[in-house]
Amino acid sequence: MKQGVPEISDVSAFLVVARAGGFREAARVSHMSSSALSDAVRRLEAELGVRLFNRTTRSVVPTEAGRGLMERLGPAFGEIDAALDFVKDFRDRPAGSLKLNVPVSAARLVLPRIVPAFLRAYPDIRLEIVTEENFVDIIAAGCDAGIRYDERLEQDMIAVPIGPRVQRYAGAASAAYLEEHGRPQHPRDLLQHACIRGRFAGRAVPVWEFERDGEIVRVDPPSPLIVQNGGGTDLAVDAAIAGTGIVFTFEDWLKPYFEGGVLEPVLEPWWQSFSGPFLYYPGRRLVPAPLRAFIDFIKAMPREG
Repeated sequence: MKQGVPEISDVSAFLVVARAGGFREAARVSHMSSSALSDAVRRLEAELGVRLFNRTTRSVVPTEAGRGLMERLGPAFGEIDAALDFVKDFRDRPAGSLKLNVPVSAARLVLPRIVPAFLRAYPDIRLEIVTEENFVDIIAAGCDAGIRYDERLEQDMIAVPIGPRVQRYAGAASAAYLEEHGRPQHPRDLLQHACIRGRFAGRAVPVWEFERDGEIVRVDPPSPLIVQNGGGTDLAVDAAIAGTGIVFTFEDWLKPYFEGGVLEPVLEPWWQSFSGPFLYYPGRRLVPAPLRAFIDFIKAMPREG
């Protein structure tokens, strides 16, 4: 080994261990032995003269220097992976892994119409879906792309429409609840109702917004139940079915319950429309072959809504 220049394999081993959070998990995902990974990290630390991990019998945690190195290596190794995938793109069938970071709503309402057909078309691609409601750095999270709505997209990302282009936020309640408490005719009537509300982690409960003929009404109704948006939506819907109160969420999430007669629409003339989601990814020259295949696939699908 040339003095002062670490082996790229040792650097790669460090990055695998840092991302996996330990040698055992790193060995599993990399198909290398824990001892080989440990030896590689020790060589790198010796070459650099800096400790990169704090090790105990229970945990392996990057030091400040290790965290800084991991953050800087991530994009560089991402470009290496993208370059190798670019070469693979010359094969008849793109192969490899594709990891998407998506909100629960997209996993529930958008991807079921896309994923099965995509995997049939590209059997050599392994697709991994990570659900996340908070906006995350997809590169730091080890993902190739994400799905979000336009108000939460970063400006330096390339965005491709995916799924319905127009969606609505819809209200619903059980017939039993409405017969007992009355059917609201105006959004302000909700101030006299029990409303099942949601919020994103770490944020205040947002007010409900309605629109009709250019008039926008915002209300902050009382709530016996607050859930986390996405992960808690099924609970909110189940509570509405049980007569707990009125729920507002994606219209497509509620459609099966409307069609089954277990929920009734509430304030439908006031339901607000919003633009559909986007697949987004970094604006780099080389796009990994599995991601390019996915982008081309959704572009070729019939436009929804």
